[in-house]
Formats: sequence, structure tokens, C-alpha cells
Amino acid sequence: MNNDNATSNIPPEILRVKQRYSIIGNAPSLIGAIRRAMQVAPIDLSVLIIGESGSGKEFFPNIIHDFSSRKHNKYIAVNCGAIPEGTIDSELFGHEKGAFTGAISSRKGYFEEADGGTIFLDEVAELPLTTQARLLRVLESGEYIKVGSSEVQKTNIRVVAATNKNMLQAVSEGKFREDLYYRLSTVQINIPPLRERGKDVLMLVRKFSNDFAEKYGTPAVQFDESAREAIMNYRWPGNVRQLKNVIEQISLFEAGNDVDADRIKKYLPQYSTEYKPTVASAPVFNYTQEREMLFKLIFKMQHEIEELHSRIDSISKIGGNTNNPHSRSLVRYAGSAEYKPSSATSVKDVVDIEDGFADDDLSTPADEIATTHTIVADDNNQDEARTLEDTERETIKKSLERNCGRRKKTAEELHISERTLYRKIKEYGLE
Repeated sequence: MNNDNATSNIPPEILRVKQRYSIIGNAPSLIGAIRRAMQVAPIDLSVLIIGESGSGKEFFPNIIHDFSSRKHNKYIAVNCGAIPEGTIDSELFGHEKGAFTGAISSRKGYFEEADGGTIFLDEVAELPLTTQARLLRVLESGEYIKVGSSEVQKTNIRVVAATNKNMLQAVSEGKFREDLYYRLSTVQINIPPLRERGKDVLMLVRKFSNDFAEKYGTPAVQFDESAREAIMNYRWPGNVRQLKNVIEQISLFEAGNDVDADRIKKYLPQYSTEYKPTVASAPVFNYTQEREMLFKLIFKMQHEIEELHSRIDSISKIGGNTNNPHSRSLVRYAGSAEYKPSSATSVKDVVDIEDGFADDDLSTPADEIATTHTIVADDNNQDEARTLEDTERETIKKSLERNCGRRKKTAEELHISERTLYRKIKEYGLE
């Protein structure tokens, strides 16, 4: 790629913004997003930034704030997904002394702290519906009420929000208020995923490899043509964040080496050379495929459970020997002896999609289910079954241990939001 020619087509003011915020890349979709942020910055409108996780959404609220008339006032970034549902209203709007247990003094919320400035609400789709109603009032009238107070307060604030969710899907499912969506998305900016930015990925590889070589004092890694082709063909589901992590590993373990395609594939999970990047105007989420996969796993579990019940019934009928420990055993799953699988069983009846387990948890082999879920009845014939909650608690506990207590990594591993993980940790006493 002739980088000089690509750069010469970019307006000087955008080049200065790229340099100021260390934005790497010349893809037209990326340049268009920067231009749009600069154009809307002087106009006091709400902005919604949409892009996949790790695509670099956090740069754009800074651009909007710094090029607006509010640039000399406060800029506050809030990760809505990292704040527990029970405290999010207090964090955003403040609270009065005694408003709830532990409120030993009054506290300002972010909307009061950032009065006159800009507030960036990252992962805005994770806000509870009650908080969404409060936010809508702020956007419409600039008014809010602290938790535990009846006094209406005013704030002059600009809201920039970001999400990696399909917002129209969330609205249709009743998880996000339609009126709030239209208020937030007065102006919408779509951040392209890395796989749609063409040779920008190679520019980022050079930048990251040189930065890490300097940081760790190691020789720079050289990538041959096959390695560059493998990098271009990889899907990069984690976008720039994932690319940076991979190049850091390579810079440490392959320092001074010439890296080819076979070697680089060791650092790329689920590598597929069949992937061909396609251009899309907005992130696409294949919910149908995921739902079908879950149904298949659930029906597989149902079949295994039926086989286990049949096996136990056969054992219990042999000779009618009440002293035989097998005749006093009962295999249960999800803590219910009355559970009867049927074709009408829905995904929601069996597993909560938001708070459920990762795919590995849903596909537990039958012999492992029999081992972990066999309960022996006591003398009073009162069975203590291992419930779905027990299994969920153990799954979360083990995932936390594997990730050394890092909740963000744990949430990603379990395919649930950080807010949901915080609630489950509190519910099961895993703090």
C-alpha cells in the first residue's frame, strides 16, 4: 500500500486529529467517522456511537468534547455495564444522606459533577429501565432528582453514549426504551470493525510491534508475506484490542524472529483462512444462529436426561432390593424430579440467555451429569438435589478462579454482561 498517497487524500484537519489522539489508519470508513465527530462537536446535540467491542469507540467522545464549546469544562466517562444495578442511580444522579443503607453522607452524582461539560455513557444499553427513564428526563428537560430526595435539580450537560449492541433489536425486545433511543441517537456515528478497515490492520501491526519492542527492549519482530496475509484474512472478533494483545504476545515470545503464517496462527484463536471481510454499514449480530445452537444443545441434554432416568428406573426394579444403593439413587438435573422434557420447552424455560452459562456448560457429557447430579436419599426420604443455582454458582466460582478474580474477563468467558456478573456474585456470596 502506498501510504503517502492514502494520506494525501485526507484533509489536514483530520490528519491533525489523528495525530493528536494517536488514531492509526486511513480506511475511508474510519476517516468518515472522524469527520462526522468533528462536524457534530460544535453543535450541542446528543450523540450515539455504535461499534463492536475493541473497535476504538472511546476516542470519539473525546474528539466531540475537545472540539465543542464545553472543552474547558469537565469530561466524565462512565462505564454503565460495570456499575451494579442497585447503585447506578446513585452514581449518576447522587443521593442524600440516609437514602439507603450505607449512605452516611450526601453525594454528588456524575450529572452534577459534570455540569456544563460532557458525560460519556459507555455500554449505555446495559442501563436498567428505571435508570433509562431518569436519563430520558435529563435529556428532555435537564432535570433530575437525587436518590432519597424530592427536590428537582437542573444540569446543563451534553450526553455522548456508546454501545456494541444492536439497539433496534434491544428496543424490539423491550430491553431499551424507544423514546430514549431516539433522544440519544440524534446523531449516530458508526465505528467500523477492524476486519472492514483493509490494510489498516498492517499499519497497526507495525505500530504495536515497534512500541512493544521499545517497551520490553527486545528486537522487533518481522512478519513475512504469508504472515501478513494470515493477519489480513483473520476475522479479529476483538478488533484493535485483540490485535494489540496478540502483537504483545508475539513481541515477547518471538522477539527477533521472522514470523510466518504457521507461527502466527498459534496466537490466533479459531483461525479460519476461509473468512473474507465484507463491508457493512453497522455491526451485524446473528441471533438466529446462536438461538438454534442453544436449542440443539438443550435438546441433546433432554435426550441424555431421559436416558439417565430410564437407566435408573431399570436399576431400581432389579430384585426390589431396598439395600441396594443403586435402588435408592435419583438423578436430577436443574433440581427438579418433575422435570419432563418436551418439544414445547423454550430456551427461556431451560436457561436464561442473559444470565446463562457458556456453551461448554450446556454440553456437559451424560456420564459427568450422572456423577455430579446423583443424590442419595436420607432415612426420611428427603432428597437434597443439586439445583441449577448450585451449578451456576460453582460455574461462576471456577471461572473467577481461572481468571484470578478479574470480573471483566470472567464475564467475557461466561458470555454475560459485567452488571449481571456483579449481581450473581452478590447473590451467591462470592465477593
